[in-house]
Amino acid sequence: MKTVELFFEKTGKREEVPYGTKIHEITARYEEYFDSPIMGAKIDNTLLELRKPILKGGKIDFLDLTTTDGLRIYTRGILFIMLMAFRKIYKDAKLYVHHSLGSGLVCELKDYSVDETLLEKVKEIMNDFVKRDLRFIKDSMDKFEAIDFFEKDYQREKSLLFKYRKKSTVNTYYCNGFVNYFYGYMPMSTGVLKWFDLIPYGDYFILNLPTNDSPNKVPEFEDLPKLASIFMEHEQWGSILGVKTVGELNEIIAKGGNETIELLRIAEVLHEKKIAQIADELVKYKEKNLVLVAGPSSSGKTTFSKRLMLHLKVLGISSLQISIDDYFVNRDQTPLDENGNYDFESIEALDLELFNKNMTDLMMGKDVVLPKYDFKAGKREYRDKPTRLEKDQIIIVEGIHGLNERLTSLIPREKKYKIYVSALTQMNLDDMNRIPTTDVRLLRRIVRDYKFRGHSARNTIRMWENVRKGEEENIFPFQEEADVMFNSALIYELAVLKMFAEPLLVQIDNKQPEYTEAKRLLRFIDYFLPLTVFEEIPKTSILREFIGGSTFEY
Repeated sequence: MKTVELFFEKTGKREEVPYGTKIHEITARYEEYFDSPIMGAKIDNTLLELRKPILKGGKIDFLDLTTTDGLRIYTRGILFIMLMAFRKIYKDAKLYVHHSLGSGLVCELKDYSVDETLLEKVKEIMNDFVKRDLRFIKDSMDKFEAIDFFEKDYQREKSLLFKYRKKSTVNTYYCNGFVNYFYGYMPMSTGVLKWFDLIPYGDYFILNLPTNDSPNKVPEFEDLPKLASIFMEHEQWGSILGVKTVGELNEIIAKGGNETIELLRIAEVLHEKKIAQIADELVKYKEKNLVLVAGPSSSGKTTFSKRLMLHLKVLGISSLQISIDDYFVNRDQTPLDENGNYDFESIEALDLELFNKNMTDLMMGKDVVLPKYDFKAGKREYRDKPTRLEKDQIIIVEGIHGLNERLTSLIPREKKYKIYVSALTQMNLDDMNRIPTTDVRLLRRIVRDYKFRGHSARNTIRMWENVRKGEEENIFPFQEEADVMFNSALIYELAVLKMFAEPLLVQIDNKQPEYTEAKRLLRFIDYFLPLTVFEEIPKTSILREFIGGSTFEY
């Protein structure tokens, strides 16, 4: 009998299994090493469903809910049975998943009101599906058959999505008489989907789920009202533009001509209007002369800051821009992370005492000799001439710790105006397949790192987990501290980024650990028709910070 050898790195165990063995047939003997259910596997960097046969040997990694891919599979399974449950109550039920919020997803039941009684009934039905351990059966439909099917199944957004795909077939999943499509892999069965909660949330409801840090229970839902409001604002922008899903965007791009250009221009004007409103608001507060701009990686903080300075100038206010990076401590004083590497994301990597003294002195009208960090030498230097804050001039500081009160602990809160910038895309693939905001930022960074820093897509993907870890520790816990939030996502940008990112991602092969993520991103951007009217993108656009051609110097 033909066999293949698998190596399980976590234990150093090797085992030979018959060629063609399904992955789920061997998971039982590995479950003891995991605290949450195994949702999928990787064999030599290729992500596989548990229903897949093992056709080659190699290093095998099992994915539970502590992994990003494992949690994605789990979430799709929950969404599948949630719609099944609503359909048991309302045959024409239509769900829309809006966006993530903390540990939950903001969801809407179209055309029906949602209250606690309804949600309790839905939970009861979902729990029954879990107890029955129903199988998800994978199948394939002809593309045009799928378009027809989902149009009749009250899921027009899916039909529109398939219309512009190059593939002639669509992978669907069948469970308990119900057929649906989800972007990405699904669990083997409903029995593993034990942890979820449904919570009323105004006109919507929260589907609360486990997290990577809480893999076998549902954490308490923490509302983030400011973040929620900025998501909803962007959804209103989508309504203005007539684009809430990728299919609707592709419809406009396919038509070409003036309609496409108008979409681009309106998206940019909405950004311009929001920045102008922030500038107008800031002018009202004469006492707030320290503006702190913070946000995660590749959120467009730098371009936002420069555009804000222009709008303030129009209102008669000049700005002094200061980089928080100039306040890094010398390299030999930089804290180390758990792996012994320099932790430049930590607030302890900054000279907080010097920063507070400099900002306080400037705000008191004193001359200050500002530092200038030599990154090559890893040492602080100082500028040749002192700096003084002019009358009615404000300081704008951009950096990841801007919302953390520790950064400016010696400066009274009433003197500070905090702005949170992030790319919070509200456009979905379809009604239930959402686009994670982190994917937009990762694609931005892949393109920018290659174009301006000489980094390969592989290097950027390799660093991304640490970048995200730094954001979770140093940025997201403080986002509700912001006085205002700016959503830097542009409705059309993924259709542009596709053109730049695709050639970089295809260079990563399956011998490299980053292949799994590269393949996922390639599948994701394949849903978008390319948008090639680069000359129409304003030189002041946030997007220019990543694709090049910006009028600003960085």
